[in-house]
Formats: sequence, C-alpha cells, structure tokens
Amino acid sequence: MLGLFDTLKMGAGIAGGLMLYHLYAVSIGYPSAARQARAGYVLVAEKSAAEAQAAEMERQRNATAKAGEEHRKRLKAAEAAEQAAKDTLETEIQSYELQLSQKNRACAATAADRQWLLRH
Repeated sequence: MLGLFDTLKMGAGIAGGLMLYHLYAVSIGYPSAARQARAGYVLVAEKSAAEAQAAEMERQRNATAKAGEEHRKRLKAAEAAEQAAKDTLETEIQSYELQLSQKNRACAATAADRQWLLRH
C-alpha cells in the first residue's frame, strides 16, 4: 500500500507537472486566448479596412464633384470669352461698314463672307 510519504511525493509530482504546464502555456501564450485575440483583430481589421474604403470613395466623389465644378466654370468662362470675341468682331464689322458708307464706298463682302468670318 501507499504510505503517507508516497502520497506526498505523488501530490508534489502532480503539482510540479501542473506548474510546468502552466509555465509552458504562459510562455507560448494560451492558444485559446491567442485565437480569441486573432478573431477580435480580424473584426477590427475588417472594420478599419471598410472605413478606409468608405473614406477613399468619399474622397474620390468629392474630387470628382470639384473637378466637374471647375470644368463648368472654365466652360462658362470660355463661352463668355467666345461671346465677347463675337461681339467685338460684330462691332468692328459695323464700324468698318460705317466708315465705308461715310466715304460713299460699299463693302465688297457679302452676307456669306460675313458668316464665314464669324465662324472662323
């Protein structure tokens, strides 16, 4: 039969084994805790990636809207400049026709010539 001393040796052996297992588990990290940490990290990483993607899409949308607005402004300015050039040309033509009529001369340009000048 087992004596008291044998029982104490077995208890000390079991306690030592548990202590070694605990030290081993702590040194490598508890696998279940690591698994839970990785699962939490995956959720955080997916969330941050989705937020970054949403922010990038918003930035692109804002940049597109800004570029469209700038294009509209430039187009409006170009149309205004074109209209001003047409008005200036029209004024110059009328001024030239007035000078010719004051000198009793006629302009040899026809309406078709005038249209060609306006288009070019």
